[in-house]
Amino acid sequence: MLNSCLFLNASHTMIQYNPKDWIIFIFRFHESDTFRRLIPMMIFIGLYAGGIAYLEIEYWKLADSSHVKNLSLIHTTVGFVLSLLLAYRTNTAYDRWWEGRKAWGGLVNNSRNLALKLSAYLTDDNDRAFFRKIIPAYAAVLSKHLLNEDVSKMLFEGLDLEIDHHKHHPNQVAKRLFQKANALYTTGKISGDQFFIINEELKSFTDVCGVCERIKNTPIPYSYSAFIKKFIFFYVITLPFGFVFSLGYYVIPVVVFIFYVLASLELIAEEIEDPFGTDTNDLPTPKMAANIKKHVEELL
Repeated sequence: MLNSCLFLNASHTMIQYNPKDWIIFIFRFHESDTFRRLIPMMIFIGLYAGGIAYLEIEYWKLADSSHVKNLSLIHTTVGFVLSLLLAYRTNTAYDRWWEGRKAWGGLVNNSRNLALKLSAYLTDDNDRAFFRKIIPAYAAVLSKHLLNEDVSKMLFEGLDLEIDHHKHHPNQVAKRLFQKANALYTTGKISGDQFFIINEELKSFTDVCGVCERIKNTPIPYSYSAFIKKFIFFYVITLPFGFVFSLGYYVIPVVVFIFYVLASLELIAEEIEDPFGTDTNDLPTPKMAANIKKHVEELL
């Protein structure tokens, strides 16, 4: 039996929550909450806004007729453009996260389907034991591959498989899986029709790996991400100049709040655009691999 802890040593766990519990959402600050991460910058923005307010009100004593007051008109126009950019940025990041989740959902279903079919086809205990170990092993290896973690030799205990750490790990497991299925056909343990039926599940393992690698290895273009960050920064630091005339020193909490909203959207997009990391909002691939192991062992 494979050591269960190899499938459960997840370096992160997704946050479990009740989406209807508003009170906890509002007053609880989790370690991944954007408020915690933005506190230093919010303090800086607050001090900066207070400094601009002091200069305009106490030092320069700008009159309401000053042209600086008209800067707020620019923010109204530019703010609309910024909101569109952030909406597109967040939606794009979530699409990547959801595509990764669908890929792993497909891996879970195909692993079950393959185990279910093999449980009906195979009568030899050694063959059943081989697939009982190697099907979950593929999911565990893929999870470690996406997390850039080393694969333990204990993961393949009882399998005729040696992993070359200089080559693609999931492909080596998929190759051995297909070789074994082909051997079953050539030795007459399964028919040609049965081999054809399980071929779709065998092929899907590599398809899932390709989707996950495409998401992980193709980040959002640097120029686009850098532009949004600069846009947010310069938008926020110019806010106090025009709003001081109508808000006075109340411009400090207002500007800090606007910065918090805009920067939080960018931080959320950054975190979920790569769903195969160790952040609390990333996909719990080790846990899903452990579920695959449990279900396959029940079927085989």
